[in-house]
Amino acid sequence: MLSVKNVIDIADLSVDDINLILENADTFNEVLERDLKKVPALRGKTILNLFFESSTRTRISFELAAKRLNADLINFTASSSSMKKGESIIDTIKTIQSMIVDLLIVRHSDSGVMDFISRNTGLPIINAGDGKHQHPTQALLDLYTIKKAFGDFKGLKVSIVGDIINSRVARSDMLLFKKMGMDVTLVSSSMLLPENLDYFGVNVRNNIDDIIETADVIYMLRMQLERQERKYYPSINEYNRFLSLDFKRLQSMKEGAIVMHPGPVNRGTEISEAVMNSEDTMKQKIKINEQVRNGVAARMALIYLILTTG
Repeated sequence: MLSVKNVIDIADLSVDDINLILENADTFNEVLERDLKKVPALRGKTILNLFFESSTRTRISFELAAKRLNADLINFTASSSSMKKGESIIDTIKTIQSMIVDLLIVRHSDSGVMDFISRNTGLPIINAGDGKHQHPTQALLDLYTIKKAFGDFKGLKVSIVGDIINSRVARSDMLLFKKMGMDVTLVSSSMLLPENLDYFGVNVRNNIDDIIETADVIYMLRMQLERQERKYYPSINEYNRFLSLDFKRLQSMKEGAIVMHPGPVNRGTEISEAVMNSEDTMKQKIKINEQVRNGVAARMALIYLILTTG
């Protein structure tokens, strides 16, 4: 049983909660291997995918997770709702709440919206990404991918590379990886780093070559161009020189090390075309597609545990 009914921030979850989610993800991963990829675990439950921000991977992953658990799912898109007529977020949610919904899965471009919704509805909430704040389910599926690759977390060296300042994935991953005993290093230029990193207790480097031969996990972040209020880097060539993963660097990685990325990849920016084109033949090293698959199992586990807790 989870100790919380909302998952808005990775800090909400205890180590016991996290281990329980991973154990259940293993169970649901086995379900996904079957010809009939469904279980009746949440029959009669209603889940609302409440997405105020565009998404493909996360929305579809949650949709598949809910349907695999046999829950009824409603997909809400702000651009085609009464919000276009001036309806407020809270009025929209209260309208939906009147229809007897059991769980909200919310994605929004503004940080802090989840707490506001939680205070005003009392419904269980899963944060599917809010502004530059957090993306806890991405962190959970990342952790599950690492668990499947290494079996244990203690002492693993993880390097998170790229656009840290604009990345909610980086914030969630840092907190979760540290909580599970991993050694975390951020690799970025000073322009792409938050001012105060003391809270996270991580190491910092400015060049991917500093960690390429020693890291167990190299987590490449997407350059968040849509969230940048100003240009943080002078050119793509300069970014490639210090922060990109090309094929030469890929070959320099230690034996057994893996590459991860939350997607979608900006080919030629954070990862080269040559590396991306080798993914199908280097599945033991490049885990990007596996992360997507693991996302369904991890989200099934979280949805199931929230709706059967208490």
